[in-house]
Amino acid sequence: MPTLDELAVKWLEMDKNARTRQEIMELVKAGNTKELELRLGSRIAFGTAGLRASMEAGFSRMNDLIIIQATQGLCQYVISQFPETAFSRGVVIGYDHRHNSERFARLAASAFIVQGVKVHFYDQRVHTPMVPFGIKQLNAVAGVMITASHNPAKDNGYKVYWENACQIIPPHDKGIAASIEKNLEPVCWDADLVDDEDAEGSVSRPLEEIRKKYLEELKKIHEGVPQTDLKFVYTPMHGVGLSIMKEAARGMGLLEKMVVVEEQARPDPDFPTVKFPNPEEKGALDLAMATADEKNIPYVLASDPDADRFAFAEKVNGTWRVLTGNQLGVLFGAYVLENYKGTDKSKLAMLCSTVSTQMLSAMAETEGFKFEETLTGFKWLGNQALRLQSEGFDAEYAFEEAIGYMQTEIVPDKDGISAAVAFLSLLRNLASRPEPLTPSQYLETLYEKYGFFENANAYLVSPSPDHTAKVFGEIRALGGEAAYPQTLGSRKVLKWRDLTVGYDSSTPDNKPTLPVDPSAQMITVELEGNVRFTVRGSGTEPKIKFYVECKAGSREEAKKGAEEVAKDLKEEWFRPQETGLIVP
Repeated sequence: MPTLDELAVKWLEMDKNARTRQEIMELVKAGNTKELELRLGSRIAFGTAGLRASMEAGFSRMNDLIIIQATQGLCQYVISQFPETAFSRGVVIGYDHRHNSERFARLAASAFIVQGVKVHFYDQRVHTPMVPFGIKQLNAVAGVMITASHNPAKDNGYKVYWENACQIIPPHDKGIAASIEKNLEPVCWDADLVDDEDAEGSVSRPLEEIRKKYLEELKKIHEGVPQTDLKFVYTPMHGVGLSIMKEAARGMGLLEKMVVVEEQARPDPDFPTVKFPNPEEKGALDLAMATADEKNIPYVLASDPDADRFAFAEKVNGTWRVLTGNQLGVLFGAYVLENYKGTDKSKLAMLCSTVSTQMLSAMAETEGFKFEETLTGFKWLGNQALRLQSEGFDAEYAFEEAIGYMQTEIVPDKDGISAAVAFLSLLRNLASRPEPLTPSQYLETLYEKYGFFENANAYLVSPSPDHTAKVFGEIRALGGEAAYPQTLGSRKVLKWRDLTVGYDSSTPDNKPTLPVDPSAQMITVELEGNVRFTVRGSGTEPKIKFYVECKAGSREEAKKGAEEVAKDLKEEWFRPQETGLIVP
């Protein structure tokens, strides 16, 4: 194990960026061993989500050296997987508006170019789904998007897509991580190589063509939808969504009806008007709702900074109501079902993640379409949707409660712009009915038909992944001689699925049908009284999250059941005062 001094020397030998070199030199000079340990003591882990961290010097952070090393490893792995075609098919590279995003994208492009792999380089900021869409259109072997989505301004990230336009899943994550370790010596620091005349044959700039094709695909979503009058407010949350959203609205004949939140319209990597640039966060839509009030408009649409997520708020009886990710997910699902063009509903497939509402499953049971759940993340939803399509299903739609929605035929990943187009189509459809409905009224009809589903989601802060694993181990031990605890509060446990240890009480062989991952904590439980919950350790934040849902005959009864179980979870399982978990 190298000493901190040796790690600092190694960093200074490899890093050619004057600013990040200076950061490490100053820490060494100040004798700040604690910060040096944080920066240099461990390497940022490459996983299915790629890389994401704050932009600072160090092996555990996002910086020029890490980008070069990651791309060199990815490049060699891609060549090993596609030895005959990787060089000519190439990779798609895009970036958002964050600090250093364009530079990181250019350095990534250089790492591919010097190895002879063609780069399809987007030379303007794009929303994240444009990278997987480009992979589909260009038949590329992979893609890289430089973005940290809705993380704080100090962060950036490196997201990898495979040839099927989905985010990577095992075993590719481990293969790429191993390849990175074998290719740590940086070869090229030239961020301008992508502009070099000598590299012309190795670089294409297809953004204009890809953008046109994307907008053409969006038109398919609103084909045949009544052209009712509709005004709405839109905010890109200081991100990159506005330009493509304008074109999408133009294609629907709604550009003149779209009012943009001026204070949040332009890309700004510092996100000055919001605490966190996430439409889900409390207060994030306040400016948009104020703009709507000013203009007397009842609807607000929002995307997160890289425009792969979608949010919606509606004025109901004089009060703004922000629909949850689950509520939007159900509305989209019902709209897909109503407009399914196939003759056999059993061929229609819809998906959601295991932490999302089970209402889509209840709809499938009643209506006869196929429903599947996956692990958390669109890497799983996208790949599973493509698998279902290969089996002859029309896997048209998937969603996740964290305001992510996928129109599979556009791109097998979440997309805030295609979701906005689909939702505007739904609004027009509802307004044109013999008895017009608002989204909230439509949602109410769905609850009346399929049952009321209410959620009580929350999280606790954990000091470390090891601490999280210890707490989950103590929960498992509550079962004593049994494989798992038999009760929670006054309710009996009916089903227990533990995707960490690989146990499922509901299958004949007690093995889960979903993938097992010993490095990630995730338990899903069904209780008496139509309550289901999942508890998991977050892979990107120091949190233990729980997602509780109750189904009942009334909203009040469902809400009461969900809140009771959330309280029991905190008091009986997680016990913050005893376990050291922090209540936010």
